[in-house]
Amino acid sequence: MGQLYDFDLLCIGSGPAGQRAAVQAAKLGKRSAVVEKGRVVGGVCIGTGTIPSKMFREAVLSFSIRSSSHGSRPTAEQLLSRVAEVVRLESEVIANQLWRNDVELLRGTASFVDPHTVAVKLPDNQVRTVTAANILIACGTRPAPPPDVPPNGETVITSDDISNLKRLPRAMVVVGAGVIGVEYASMFAELGVAVTLVEKRDRLLEFLDGEIVDELMHQMRDRNVIFRMQEAVAGIEITDGSPRRVVVLLDSGKRIASDLVLFCAGRLAVTDQLNLPAAGLTADDRGRLKVDASFRTSVPHIFAAGDVIGYPSLAATSAEQGRLAANNAFGIPVGPMPDHFPIGIYAIPEVSMVGATESELTQSKTPYETGVARYREIARGQILGDDSGLLKLIFDRNDKRLLGIHAIGTGATELIHIGQAVLALGGGLEYFLRTVFNYPTLAECYKVAALNAANKLSA
Repeated sequence: MGQLYDFDLLCIGSGPAGQRAAVQAAKLGKRSAVVEKGRVVGGVCIGTGTIPSKMFREAVLSFSIRSSSHGSRPTAEQLLSRVAEVVRLESEVIANQLWRNDVELLRGTASFVDPHTVAVKLPDNQVRTVTAANILIACGTRPAPPPDVPPNGETVITSDDISNLKRLPRAMVVVGAGVIGVEYASMFAELGVAVTLVEKRDRLLEFLDGEIVDELMHQMRDRNVIFRMQEAVAGIEITDGSPRRVVVLLDSGKRIASDLVLFCAGRLAVTDQLNLPAAGLTADDRGRLKVDASFRTSVPHIFAAGDVIGYPSLAATSAEQGRLAANNAFGIPVGPMPDHFPIGIYAIPEVSMVGATESELTQSKTPYETGVARYREIARGQILGDDSGLLKLIFDRNDKRLLGIHAIGTGATELIHIGQAVLALGGGLEYFLRTVFNYPTLAECYKVAALNAANKLSA
């Protein structure tokens, strides 16, 4: 008889990866548990990341519509009140799901004692030691701290501090034009805040299609966002007075005065408290763990999934990684992660994509043709008042297979799934030419874009 453990699978972190893995293990008849140190069940996704930022966006859009007719501006309290409520409700949903599947929830901070043993420091400072046959590390990430000046919650903040803002700034600087930086820069700009976005690279969101990025920057500039590309922060000065202001010093010598600086310059995996050496593991300089295709670390019974393993660091992919890791832990045959998964950026306007970009196809010398539909050509676009959105489809020039879908505008993150299904099933131009879409819907963009591509291919 083999060694007995308290659990068959112990998940460190209750975010999408840990939650999905624990439930999957339970559905396989295994004893599973989740350790969560945060104030809410659901990890960073529910507490400070995906759900709060998307709810903040919805609140911004709601007040933006109202203020356009009333000439007023919401307070931070008005914007954030609904965020807290949604976070509470979503956390309850996840906790209930764990309970219904007999997953034990351990509230506390985990650290390894040995490769099969984890000490959980409970809120009352007592320590509970548990053992597990398999362990999944899904502890998530935290914002990388600003250099030299720690966040103070007032003039210098990270994305984790957004939900605690006491007042909206008149002017702000966002450092870092990654997904989080672009999202928040566009949201605050929609509120009439004068936003300067500082990025040391020469192009933002390099994984997106170039035409989509150009359109996104154009629309953000229309909302008075100033882009400072190829610029790095040299220092920060906080002035005296009430309210205090902050001056951002750039390497180029520029000085940008504002009410608030939001640092979005990358994230670090929160593995520093796990005592990884006791488990025989080593993280990289950003705290991330390396895994194989089955999400197994260098220690065979220890897995890792979600943001802690790096790209793509999306809630949806993290959940799928957790499910696959749990199946792999118990020898259940499952396929690898899908080659094509959607990426959604909840900026204003929102952006989404799945599949190849024009740049990637050019580099691989794959002949292709594009078809573009603009929302202003679609009745639904006129109804929504969105005349700047667009959908781009990329087809293989030889066999007309769909290779990539790129969208920007209202509902882009929902619209993308039609193309995702066709891409996954190996469909192409003929499908869109023959299919009837509801009228009036944004889905008609697929028909218009396909006709545009067909015209080019027949020329």
